[in-house]
Amino acid sequence: MGVQVKVEYWYGPRYQELARVVTAEFTEAEVSGFVGRQGSFEIEINGQVVFSKLETSGFPYEDDIMDAIQKAHDGKPVEKITKEPPHPILFESLIAWQTVTA
Repeated sequence: MGVQVKVEYWYGPRYQELARVVTAEFTEAEVSGFVGRQGSFEIEINGQVVFSKLETSGFPYEDDIMDAIQKAHDGKPVEKITKEPPHPILFESLIAWQTVTA
């Protein structure tokens, strides 16, 4: 089944990397993107929003995006992705705090 991935992004290199990874794995996928709202990284698969950086304040895990595309490719329902990797600064602060309190 054909898959269309549309990305609204603010930072081009992040979109370009996603497009590269998706088209390498799903050669028939149509990937398009456009510069959008500040801070955005909104991903639609076949017209359904599956990830919103504006809602989560972070970027998605690549595996979650690829799993969603695989589901769409297989004709299965795609669910919205709500988890994202920890923000690097917050993650480093947590590690430092755990080290100090240990």
